Amino acid sequence: MTDFTPTVPARVLPAVAVRDLPEPPRSRWRVIGPGLVGAGVGLASGEFILWPYIASQVGLVFIWGAAIGIITQWFLNMEIERYTLATGETALTGFSRLWRHWGLVFVLMALASNLWPGWVTTSATMVTYLTGGGEGSVRWIAIGMLVVIALGLTLAPVIYTALERVIFVKIGLVLTLVVIAIVFAITAESWVELGRGLTVGAELPVPALEFALLMGAIAYAGAGGGQNLCQSNWIRDKGFGMGLYIPRLVSPVTGHEEAAPSTGFQFAPTPENLARWRQWWRFANVEQAVTFALVSFVTIALMSMLAYSTVFGKPGLANGIGFLQVEGETLRTVVGPWFGVLFWVIGALALFASAMGIVDYSSRLAADTIKTIYLRDRAVSENRIYFVVVWVMTLTGVTILLLGFDQPLLLLVLSASFAAVMMFVYSILLIVLNRRALPGAIRVRTFRLGALVWSVAFFGSLTVLTVIQQAERLFGGQ
Repeated sequence: MTDFTPTVPARVLPAVAVRDLPEPPRSRWRVIGPGLVGAGVGLASGEFILWPYIASQVGLVFIWGAAIGIITQWFLNMEIERYTLATGETALTGFSRLWRHWGLVFVLMALASNLWPGWVTTSATMVTYLTGGGEGSVRWIAIGMLVVIALGLTLAPVIYTALERVIFVKIGLVLTLVVIAIVFAITAESWVELGRGLTVGAELPVPALEFALLMGAIAYAGAGGGQNLCQSNWIRDKGFGMGLYIPRLVSPVTGHEEAAPSTGFQFAPTPENLARWRQWWRFANVEQAVTFALVSFVTIALMSMLAYSTVFGKPGLANGIGFLQVEGETLRTVVGPWFGVLFWVIGALALFASAMGIVDYSSRLAADTIKTIYLRDRAVSENRIYFVVVWVMTLTGVTILLLGFDQPLLLLVLSASFAAVMMFVYSILLIVLNRRALPGAIRVRTFRLGALVWSVAFFGSLTVLTVIQQAERLFGGQ
């Protein structure tokens, strides 16, 4: 099939070149990682605050929601990966082939959600629980963390490798915490309630908790919003499928920059290439299932069980960072002072690593889109654009902290809505892209197509409900 004509649309961007799909590596351990990075970046407020808070208020009757959210995101991640495995291009580049500015739309929504330095502020607050520092020190600790993150991301020779190592350490620390919790703090009753929450005891606890809170917990279990889209960038830098032909993102200061093509490749659907595709596709599915889905659910379940075992029914718990202080103090009383300290230390480090991942994925999405769509013919490299975006995000966060600004209500409302809107829209685009741009043998179909339709319906409903509820809050009381 040497006369194969690429099926990737070429109206907006140049046509892709035809190359054979690379052979999967003999040692699959060498390419394990993108799913863990996705899980590690996503292990943040949901696992440490939102789901434990729900467990503290209503028990484990809603834990089934985490399973549904993570399974939905697993299907989404695999369709995002499908296009990159087949072409070496990111999903955002694929969307931009359908309409020039789709990538920019998603980048702006991701930046609007992540410019406010909430993750490092949360991590810094947990540090003050350990040091006894007051609220005034949170700002300076957070600023120091932002600078460390920017230096780490822009001076590492291969950026993905540095991020992967940080996330591996984070997951190791979190798993250490939950293993110790199983031994010393999680009660036998919580195991029974976990089983009930996944089966006969499952409930949708409304009006005990707000409907939007519960639906948001399902939607953002594991990852959410722009982070799912960055799965394309991470597997490409790891060398999955056709991504092996695309140079990795490196530091323009300490790394060796290569002349990277702004567009990808496509393989002819020969028997040899399709055999390699089946191997890559099987491995990518297993890697995401074990590292992203399983790690995410186990962490949510065990952190919720820890909250249930220690603070279930405790009055006056706040759905915010203050909840972690109460839980840590309770653990110090119930188990021992050492365990409360360990809880805060690992929590602070975990949220710091999440902040690093959030800056990375936001900057990757921006750099990829700007270079590929708008600066394709310019001499500037994607690495240098990434460098600039990282430092712009960092300096913006530092400025916000120095000025003492809190997030305005309107921006909070918009940030809460952006992730659901993004997932609703790109679920639709994934159907179009992976049906139209790929050969029949590898395009999305059957139950996976049904999973995308479910994702469109779920995130579309969540978007509408969130907008209605927030509009009522903003204008109903006036």
